[in-house]
Amino acid sequence: MARVKGALNTRKHHKKILKLAKGFRGAESKQYRIANQAVMRSMQNAYVGRKRRKRDFRRLWIARISAACKQNGMNYSTFMNGLKKSGIDLNRKMLSEIAIADPAAFAKLVETAKAAL
Repeated sequence: MARVKGALNTRKHHKKILKLAKGFRGAESKQYRIANQAVMRSMQNAYVGRKRRKRDFRRLWIARISAACKQNGMNYSTFMNGLKKSGIDLNRKMLSEIAIADPAAFAKLVETAKAAL
């Protein structure tokens, strides 16, 4: 049986890593060993970033809802408590969209939350 040489697979792997490193600065896009380290780091950062994005958007939505509540004379935590007690089950993303697009509807939600407390 003929022996298998590693050159073909090695070249394929090197090309794959260098393709992923395209656009990196300096040797990080030219030399395999340095590019491999940069690609591994960038993959870790991308993984972490996908988790962070969810946190960041939730913080943004809460900040928007809080600002809209303050305009209607209420704070965020009592507003959310009032909504829960009144049986209104809207997520924070939709509440922030309502606060931006339709302030009158959001004011009615605030009144409903106040009545439930």
